[in-house]
Amino acid sequence: MNKQQLFEQIQRKKSFLCIGLDPVLDKLPKHLLKYDNPILEFNKQLIDATHDLCVAYKPNTAFYETRGVQGWDTLVKTWKHFPKEVFTIADAKRGDIGNTSAMYAEAFFKEESSGMSFDSITVAPYMGKDSVSPFLAYQDKWVILLALTSNQGSQDFQVKQSDHHKLYEQVITTSQQWADSHQMMYVVGATQAEEFKNIRRLAPDNFLLVPGVGAQGGSLSAVCEHGLNKQCGLLVNAARSIIYASNGEDFAEKARAEALALQQEMEQILVAANLI
Repeated sequence: MNKQQLFEQIQRKKSFLCIGLDPVLDKLPKHLLKYDNPILEFNKQLIDATHDLCVAYKPNTAFYETRGVQGWDTLVKTWKHFPKEVFTIADAKRGDIGNTSAMYAEAFFKEESSGMSFDSITVAPYMGKDSVSPFLAYQDKWVILLALTSNQGSQDFQVKQSDHHKLYEQVITTSQQWADSHQMMYVVGATQAEEFKNIRRLAPDNFLLVPGVGAQGGSLSAVCEHGLNKQCGLLVNAARSIIYASNGEDFAEKARAEALALQQEMEQILVAANLI
């Protein structure tokens, strides 16, 4: 999916919602335990209930890898269940020396090898250009580079100054030389709303993947105040507040209600910004 197609989907659905599929077996509704693969059934019902309200899904791969072989199989089958029109994000946070990154890229981008082909992958930038380039070699795929994350530990390194620039600023400005806004996005946490104006100065045209709205307490309106651009430029992720809206047999219905509330708020924001 290219940048224009993503924006068209945002306009069509009146939404820039990304739903994180991070299932924990112990938190699943008990009635799903009768299935051979409860997590897969959980994901399928959530996707079926919400795909018209969101533009992207983001499974965090750790929640699948922890289940071993069956978990990886669940991730592949979940990817296959995604509707074709949604943008898919492998939240894997990979990043290693070049030949290793090439294998990671093949694992998540090349269906012939692994059985799945996500539109994008989250990548850690710490090891530099040669650790990111193998992902960018796939011309129709996206890298979503970690820039300023939503967790408390982001303060340990990401905002430290060197040569009068914060580390996350150097990540953004340096990586702009590796790929343009048609192939590079950035992760910016919703809990860092005060930094969005500065981030838009550094990356005016890039899409931003924004976790931290919902259970982590980030404000959608605060993010949008300075985060929106002429093509929306935001994919706002919510996971726990949606997927665990209920632990009963109505979990998919309640998840839809939570997603709908966010979609309706996003629609108002898009209208006010003259984007739809």
